[in-house]
Amino acid sequence: QVQLVESGGDSVQAGGSLRLSCRVSDEAYSQRCMGWFRQVPGKGREGVASIYPMSGISDYAASVKGRFTISQDSAKRTLYLQMDNLKPEDTATYYCAARGFRVGAPCRATGVPDFGDRGQGTLVNVSA
Repeated sequence: QVQLVESGGDSVQAGGSLRLSCRVSDEAYSQRCMGWFRQVPGKGREGVASIYPMSGISDYAASVKGRFTISQDSAKRTLYLQMDNLKPEDTATYYCAARGFRVGAPCRATGVPDFGDRGQGTLVNVSA
């Protein structure tokens, strides 16, 4: 089973920035579809961003497009989420997730909450 360990969550003021990191144990990391989703207690999960490391192709939820950037470092097997111009509505626990490559299945942000492998989450709190 793939292990994913997130870090970087913190409390910031609106307009600030944070960078989340996710260390992945899988040596086949680059062949997986990777992403981030977030969840607020009492609400559903929202796919935030996704990336296919082998191609670098990424995808974003409309709510974060232009403010968040997903990236990865294959040598370090680490996934990142750069979050700029944070808003109070971005407050949530953020999870890193992964699934194996599937022919004909695009690597999209909307699918990330359903990925089979995920980390323990890291809390982001944005105050007004």
